[in-house]
Amino acid sequence: MIYRREIDGLRALAVLPVILFHAGFSVVSGGFVGVDVFFVISGYLITVIILEELAAGSFTVASFYERRARRILPALFFVLLACLPLAWWLLLPTELVDFGKSVSAVAVFASNILFWLQTDYFAATAEQIPLLHTWSLAVEEQYYLVFPLFMLAAWGLGKRWLAGLIALVALLSLGWSEWLWRNSVEANFYLIPSRAWELMVGALAAFYLQKNQAAQGVMAQAASVLGLVLLGYAVFFFDDGIPFPSVYALVPTLGAVLLILFATSATWVGKLLASPPLVWVGLISYSAYLWHQPLFVFARLQALEEPSVSFMAGLCVMTLVLAWFSWRFVEKPFRDRSRFTRTQIFSGAVISSLLFIAVGATLVLTDGFAGRFAE
Repeated sequence: MIYRREIDGLRALAVLPVILFHAGFSVVSGGFVGVDVFFVISGYLITVIILEELAAGSFTVASFYERRARRILPALFFVLLACLPLAWWLLLPTELVDFGKSVSAVAVFASNILFWLQTDYFAATAEQIPLLHTWSLAVEEQYYLVFPLFMLAAWGLGKRWLAGLIALVALLSLGWSEWLWRNSVEANFYLIPSRAWELMVGALAAFYLQKNQAAQGVMAQAASVLGLVLLGYAVFFFDDGIPFPSVYALVPTLGAVLLILFATSATWVGKLLASPPLVWVGLISYSAYLWHQPLFVFARLQALEEPSVSFMAGLCVMTLVLAWFSWRFVEKPFRDRSRFTRTQIFSGAVISSLLFIAVGATLVLTDGFAGRFAE
């Protein structure tokens, strides 16, 4: 797969609004749509890889999951480990019990199901849940349990039929989300049936670009500008009163698709996305996403009142610093196949997951170690 700097720039435009939204900056009232942009990017990139490997006859399920494990797990487990002492210090027993449940759920990529049963993403109490943001990781991993197997099984039908099936499922998923937000807001927000279409529009972009060359000239310039405008409109003018996901989510997701398809190095928007500052943020965006929520939650919990704007701005900067650290010293080393073999990655993933499940269960079964606050 050819590396595109513009995609990393798009990642930056996805993660920065999410961070600012959770930091409480009202100017980005729709900053939560950054997660939807991440879904589109992930759907696109993973589908490109699968299509290339299927065409070359080199695709294997084991190699696919190895890549996902190298990409997702080391930084995730590192942040979970860093959260444990802070949770012990700052959380009340009942809060520590809930934290234990979320740790176990994160370890098996089921936190979206847990939070669906427990909380409203936009409620004020969400600012007290350190691992709430992991719901989106769970959605992605649940999607990737099925999608590569589907691609492998349906490959013999041909790319046109395969793309058509994906488009059909995406339409059904969008229709389901449009119905479900009227009946169960939390289920609609957290669960994969309402979110799959966002990953699938990214997948369809991959099919399109594999068959067609990116447009050039005036059309590419206009389409990429439109994509940036759609994304910007959602970030600055959406708010938590909009049913989401729903047809409204087409605004940021189609914006992201237009940027993927048309924001090449030959366009003004593509050059903006490929600028060094945005590319740098994009490279560390996964770690930044992991760090921001627990950092903000623990900072709010230790404060007697809502932290000031300047303090939260400082935490945003600290998020990027921590993100660079974990990207440089955790993410990159574990992606290096010469340093860690497939066996080490899989065995480490299983052992670490079991340990975090055990830690979470211990926090629950001991009622959050209520005695630790006894005088």
